[in-house]
Formats: sequence, structure tokens, C-alpha cells
Amino acid sequence: MPTITLTCTSQNATVAFTTPPNYAPRLSNLLTLNAYTPLWCPTLTIQPTPSSLAPYLSSHSLQPFSAIAFTSRTAIQAFHTAAAALRIPPLSHSGHPFIVAALGKDSELLHAEFLSRICSNSERIRVLVPRTATPSGLAEALGPGGGRRVLCPVPLVVGLEEPPVVPAFLQELRAFGWAPTRVEAYETRWGGPQCAEAIVKGSEDGRIDAVVFTSSAEVEGLLKSLSEFGLSFEEVKRRCPRLLVAAHGPVTAAGAERLGVKVDVVSSKFGSFDGVVDVLNVTFQRFREGRIEM
Repeated sequence: MPTITLTCTSQNATVAFTTPPNYAPRLSNLLTLNAYTPLWCPTLTIQPTPSSLAPYLSSHSLQPFSAIAFTSRTAIQAFHTAAAALRIPPLSHSGHPFIVAALGKDSELLHAEFLSRICSNSERIRVLVPRTATPSGLAEALGPGGGRRVLCPVPLVVGLEEPPVVPAFLQELRAFGWAPTRVEAYETRWGGPQCAEAIVKGSEDGRIDAVVFTSSAEVEGLLKSLSEFGLSFEEVKRRCPRLLVAAHGPVTAAGAERLGVKVDVVSSKFGSFDGVVDVLNVTFQRFREGRIEM
């Protein structure tokens, strides 16, 4: 690969990000705190559908299950909304230990008040946060299932192809001996034909220095909208020759590459958005030092 000289620094770098509205404020704030200029271009919308969880939240309806596996913050929020309307927690006071699992910073939502809505006996609940904040890491952390049932609140993807992440997660659970039950707790929808407009306009004068993807569905949403503008991602990169493509973790990176978008840097600490901002900082520091392999 050729060596190119870049002069951009974090103090004047415009960083586009395609994160949905429920996650965007956290990432935008981190970018601002690290002296970047955020350019928000959401390519997805997310809508919780807590009513879909109702069949699993009637009195003692969770009894056949041994675990809930949350793979996103939105799933936890949808579950919390559905459970908040209950007078009686769906898990009985006594019985086998019950696992509630979540990824990275999402686990902050598994506080005492939330858990009390699942079961009035806190000693029945075991909170599990895998060391590796990926669905695969969660499946591995759950360990051998022995035929036990696990409830998996996941998205219904509308207007885009479903990324392989959730089907692969369910398959991994089965491989570990779990019996997963998929319930669509929220909808992930394409942002529409014009959702790439901020990146299209920002690229017209070449002022975008980096783009951050936090899920592969965001990438597909961007590509689909760019095509509505008669553009490809390669054309955006031609307009912005120093454009750095960053992915929030290896799952997102693999999805982007599968869709034909080359990723330059990948966060190795993806339990929170701090990791992807850290990798931007390191990379732009190398830019300041004068030369970088691209």
C-alpha cells in the first residue's frame, strides 16, 4: 500500500458518524470532548416495540427460561418499558438462578430497579457481562446451556437486509446447548433515501476527515442512500482523499468489509464508544507526526 502524507489533526478534524438517534448523543459528546467537529448523519432509526415482549412478561411467564441475553441497549430499554407496567414481576420469587446478560456499557442499565422488575428476589438474579463485548463473547460467557432456554430480545430489520450478527448469535447459542427464543423487541429501519445528505454535502468540499460506523446496518443504510444521490462510497472517498474509515469493533468492521467498504482502523476496546474515539486519537496523532501507511 502506498504511503501518503496527511496534515489533519484532531483539533480541526470533522468526523461524520451514522449512529442512530438513541446512541448519537454519547458519541457526539465524546467527539466534541476530544476536539473533533461531529457531523451526525443517521442512516437508521430505531423504534422500541415493547408490546412484543408482553407474552413473556405475564405472571411467572419467565419460569421456563434460565436467562435473558441482551445484545443492545435498545433491547434493554424496550424490556424495561414493558416491565414497568407490571404489578407482579414475571419471574417467581424462588427457583433456579436466572442470568441477565448484557454487553459493555449497556450493562449500566441492569441496575437494581430494573432487575427488581424481573424478579422480587435479587438473590435469584445473576448479572453477566462478558469480557468481550460482542454477541459471540456473550454466547461464550453464558457457557454450556444443557438444553436451557434463553430469551433473546433482538431487532426486526426493516428496509435493509438483516445483518448476519443476530442469526449467527442464535446459532452460537444453539452450538453451546442453549435453546434461544427470538423476540423482536424493537425495529431498526432504514433512514430513507435522503439520510446520507449530511455526508454528501460535507464531501462536496472535501471537508470530512473521518467517518465512524457503529454497526454494519448503518453502513448498508449509507450505501443505499448514497445510491439515491447517484454516488458510491468510493466517490465520497475521492472527494475526501484523506477520509479515515473507523469501525466500532470487529463485528462492525467485518460487516462493512462484507458490504465493500474498506475499514482503516478498528476499535479494540468496544465495550463503549470511548474505544473508537481512542483509536481516532491515536491515528490522528500519527498524522501529526507526518506520515502514515494507508
